[in-house]
Amino acid sequence: MPERDYSAQCSRLSLSPRLTPSWSECDMGYIRGLKFGTALTVLIVSVAIYYRNPDYVVHKRLQALLDGLERLENRHVISSRPKVTIGYGVCIDVYVNVRDLLSYSDEVGKPEHFNKINTELELLKSFAYFFRHGAAAERYMENRTLFDELVAKARSFESSYSTIGGNAAVMALRFAREGCDVTLAAKLTTSLHQMIPQVINVVGGEVKRDDIHLVIEYKHEEVWGPYTSPRANRYILHNDANNPKLSSLDAFDDFLSTHEPNLLVVSGLQLMDNYPLPIDEKKKLLQKVNKQMLQPESTKIHFEMASFTEAEVIYELFNTIIPFTDSLGMNEQEIAILYKSWYHHNGNNSFVADSMPRIATVLDQMRTLFKIVRFQNTVVGHPRYLTRLHVHTLAYQAIITVKDSKWKNTMAAAAKASLTAHRHVCATSQIDVRKATLILDESFSTSVVNGTRIPLDINKPVSCWDEMLEDLNKKIIHIEVCVAPVLVCTEVTQTAGSGDNISSASIVIQI
Repeated sequence: MPERDYSAQCSRLSLSPRLTPSWSECDMGYIRGLKFGTALTVLIVSVAIYYRNPDYVVHKRLQALLDGLERLENRHVISSRPKVTIGYGVCIDVYVNVRDLLSYSDEVGKPEHFNKINTELELLKSFAYFFRHGAAAERYMENRTLFDELVAKARSFESSYSTIGGNAAVMALRFAREGCDVTLAAKLTTSLHQMIPQVINVVGGEVKRDDIHLVIEYKHEEVWGPYTSPRANRYILHNDANNPKLSSLDAFDDFLSTHEPNLLVVSGLQLMDNYPLPIDEKKKLLQKVNKQMLQPESTKIHFEMASFTEAEVIYELFNTIIPFTDSLGMNEQEIAILYKSWYHHNGNNSFVADSMPRIATVLDQMRTLFKIVRFQNTVVGHPRYLTRLHVHTLAYQAIITVKDSKWKNTMAAAAKASLTAHRHVCATSQIDVRKATLILDESFSTSVVNGTRIPLDINKPVSCWDEMLEDLNKKIIHIEVCVAPVLVCTEVTQTAGSGDNISSASIVIQI
């Protein structure tokens, strides 16, 4: 029924004395019309205010970004079961929050860096050193009695929990979850072996005691003594007996001699770092790993970096491991260490890199590292050249691949890495943008010097472009660079294992 125009009706009826309504009837009708118009106006204004609400705008923006990332991820789903082999090692991760395990006191004093930990005071000083920067760290504790006491104390808290750990094992779990045919090289007890999903083939043999890693976690803006963490992260302590000696090497040799995987992943070598083993013994172990990396060209080889401080070990990596890979994966701390170590072979690697570096800074480091490794390829005289480099940070994912190389779907891989970062840290399979935030600015520069500014397009969130890179041998390399923003988890459940999950998930769709 059409709305009545009371003002027009009253005007028409007033021409006839007999039909003129009372003033009260006209007045009431007019008021009813006025009320309807006022209500409509209020509704329109309310909706406008709602849609201008900053929270709504942010939510809509994050949802558009999530939709764009998921479209890219779903565009490239693996249809076969790639054969992936991973070394070396496994452990039990015991998680505990710093507020439960470590108490700050004035005795801590000035934060200090230690390559390995012997006493509780050294642990507290070392933890403070990394905590104040929100930087991840992994250290060996020589004192087994103290280590066992700390693990027992950590396990006494209801908030503490244990999982399968170790770089290789965590990556194996992710590869299996992504649909790969996985073989893991590790020595472990029968009880821990039973915890590994049956779809993962384990080679290496048994041990009487599993290695344990104590994962001390903290949240964003957590306060410990006079320090406040700028981001969520973890400090890992271990007293390993098996993993630093790469005890599964021989069994892995036997397996590789009769199998030709699509991908060989080398990880866990950082557990040799500052372990009480002569450097000559460490070199021999790395040489054995090197021989396992001499696979047919059809097998892609990926090396996952971790936290190293021992200069001689890092130097050996440049000679025996890194130049024999197709792909490298690392975080912002690790690329800074490699970058610095190349120019200072015997320098002190105790510095802490920026936990939230600019994209331009990391891209410049990636280009330099790419040139260095390609140069090392020619020095060692091996035909395998680095063609992929992935750096995962809190705020973004950056991947460089050589054009027309064996790696494909770089844009989708960056999107997959970004989504995996949030899912792992928030411990969820479904991303809720109400539990996410975006740290990146509206645009970023491709380089610190003479870089091009690239706007962040929410609807097309992964930015990719081509470049020509001149290596140290003056050879031009055509590369593709892709950068994806991360929907940073604001309700952190876990940080340990983030890099392992991110690298594994992203590389699967590039095999």
